[in-house]
Order: sequence, then C-alpha cells, then structure tokens
Amino acid sequence: MNDEPWRVWLRRARSNLARAELGKQAEDILYEDLCFDAQQAVEKALKGLMVFLNIEIPKTHSVGYLLGQIEESGKAQVPESLRDAALLTDYAVTARHPGDWDAVGEAEYEHAVNLAREVYRWVASITARSEA
Repeated sequence: MNDEPWRVWLRRARSNLARAELGKQAEDILYEDLCFDAQQAVEKALKGLMVFLNIEIPKTHSVGYLLGQIEESGKAQVPESLRDAALLTDYAVTARHPGDWDAVGEAEYEHAVNLAREVYRWVASITARSEA
C-alpha cells in the first residue's frame, strides 16, 4: 500500500462514501447521518486533491471554500456540475447535531450521495494521472 498523504485522504474519503452508499439499513439510521458521511467523503477527497496538487489545506468543513481554493490555485478547473456540492457543508455543520432543522428525506439523501460520488470520481480522475 502506498502511504503518500493524498492517498490516505482518498482512502478515508472512499470509506465515508461507502458508508453513505450503504443507505438506511436499519430504521434507527438517520438520513442526516448518511448525508454527514457524504459530506465527509467530499471534504476528505478535496483535501486529498489539495495535498496531491501541493495546495495548503485550510481547517474548514466548507466544501464551497475548498472548491474555491482549488480553483484559485489554477492547478485544477472545477467542473460546473460539482459546484452544487457546496450544499453538503450543512451536513457537517448543522444536520449532524440535534437542532432546529428539517429532517432529511430519502430524495435529499440520494442527491447528497450522488454529489459525493461525482466529486470523488473527479478527484480520482485527476490523481490517477500520476499513475499513467
């Protein structure tokens, strides 16, 4: 196993994505928690990409900010289709704790997981170039 730091980030991102993709396997599992895993997958994938591209990683859970930093670096162009992933930040900040927010439904959960898959695939496609 190669322990390059960016690979460790992507391994952790893949773990969060796999948990999110497992879905509501029991009645006690909340969509909010699955969406938190989707957000974590994206955050970790983007931070892994930042390590790969030699961009300093900020201490933030903001997916939008991370995407902006990657784009501002000029080292990768963020596809327009991935900009909606910024919406996932709420699952790291608001929805992961009990509070004053609406419960997450199945359609919202599926959207979150699809966004996470897209971001992960995009990051993987960039890092795979190093193996070519």
